[in-house]
Amino acid sequence: MSNPSRLASAAARPRRVPWLALSATLLLAACATTPPPKPQAEAAPRPAAPPPKGLVPARDAYPSTYKVAASGLTAIVNANIYTGTGQKILGGMVVFDAGKIVSVGPAAAPPAGAKLIDAKGRWVTPGLIDAHSHLGVFPAPAVTGQVDVNENIDPNTGYVWAEHSVWPQDAGFERARAGGVTSLLILPGSANLFGGRTVALKNVPAVTVQAMKFPGAPYGLKMACGENPKGRYGARGRTPATRMGNVAGYRRGWIEAADYGKRWAAYDKKAAKGEGGEPPKRDLTLDTLSGALTGELLVQNHCYRADEMANLIDVSHEFGYHITAFHHAVEAYKIAPLLAREGICAAVWSGRWGFKMEAYDGIEENAALLTKAGVCVSLHSDDPNIIQRLNREAAVAQAAGRRAGIDIPDAVAIQWITLNSAKIMGVADRTGSLEPGKMADIVLWSADPLSIYALADLVFIDGAVEFDRQAPRRPSDFELGQNRGDLAQ
Repeated sequence: MSNPSRLASAAARPRRVPWLALSATLLLAACATTPPPKPQAEAAPRPAAPPPKGLVPARDAYPSTYKVAASGLTAIVNANIYTGTGQKILGGMVVFDAGKIVSVGPAAAPPAGAKLIDAKGRWVTPGLIDAHSHLGVFPAPAVTGQVDVNENIDPNTGYVWAEHSVWPQDAGFERARAGGVTSLLILPGSANLFGGRTVALKNVPAVTVQAMKFPGAPYGLKMACGENPKGRYGARGRTPATRMGNVAGYRRGWIEAADYGKRWAAYDKKAAKGEGGEPPKRDLTLDTLSGALTGELLVQNHCYRADEMANLIDVSHEFGYHITAFHHAVEAYKIAPLLAREGICAAVWSGRWGFKMEAYDGIEENAALLTKAGVCVSLHSDDPNIIQRLNREAAVAQAAGRRAGIDIPDAVAIQWITLNSAKIMGVADRTGSLEPGKMADIVLWSADPLSIYALADLVFIDGAVEFDRQAPRRPSDFELGQNRGDLAQ
């Protein structure tokens, strides 16, 4: 091993050249023939400089800062369990640790050292998921200065992102937690053909939206058909003014997006070879639409009438994208086999219809008929009140099916507000059911959640208690010092 102090002192000393060696060098230099100059080697091409930051779309420009809260090994025992996978377990046990589900099954000895929660016959489900919400972007109080849900100034506002409107202090988030909601999809409004990007959130108290963003969840593209876009712009003398104008608007948008995607693909191919070149001029609208064409973004399509849904499916075939779900699909039951064949989910209400012409032909049996036909069905809210009672939405839709002779098992009805909603959000591999390795998003109910008397007693998000009915109510920052009666919803 070298001595560092010696090396340092040697380096500091001036080097001396022996006189004999210097003389020999001078003599050889004098006798040598001067060689011809070597041809200079062609300079290697310099690697292309990367474009300035922001001119090339970043994969995760607005990252989640969500942190899983600390939690320990916990076992809920003596529980009746809906697993979200279509299974019901009576008197079972759920074990979770470090934010993940460890095991779910019948009664057994709890693991050593686990904190025990005796359910005493109460019911456990996965955390509920709302696949269509405007909390945060249409918050309470819904005064003009707070409403940021619709960029309704152009039929194509694919350039906006819902997360940039979310107000985390919306009191609705805590009320939704009280209803057992642990994750939700926030969408822009429905005034536009292309309304912008959706964002998936974990329903945790936070100061910033980044701290609520569901880690790794895909973005979605909100689209709308029917009366909203044609009414909004037709009334202003603009296109679209008709449903055929709506479809023309989609097609124009997709054509531009396909061309944009082609130009970026060519640039990416050159960049991968180090050839560089000027990137195409970036366009925020087409960033989003081209992402939907490749499947990076999930298409969430607001649509009521069966014939319009069929038209939108044809449009998707023309441009080669997939519709993840039709939202508010009150007439979905009319085309159930088509939706099943296309693998398109339907997000519906149990009993909301008739509030406008295109919503006129809704029926309470919609969810049951679709489920019977093999369609992935989710009961959504689109409303700050309904989100507090999604379990009752499932019960109402189930009862309507039974009256029509369609017996939807309880454990399947629970999937309408858990696993199927997670599929629409693209997070079903992480939440939506009680399976080992998934997020410990869990609700302990006072009774069977399909009972009108059931209340969420405890709500765990990633294993941490985020709502406790016995604990003092946790107001949002905005509610502190406010007259709560003014904020009641």
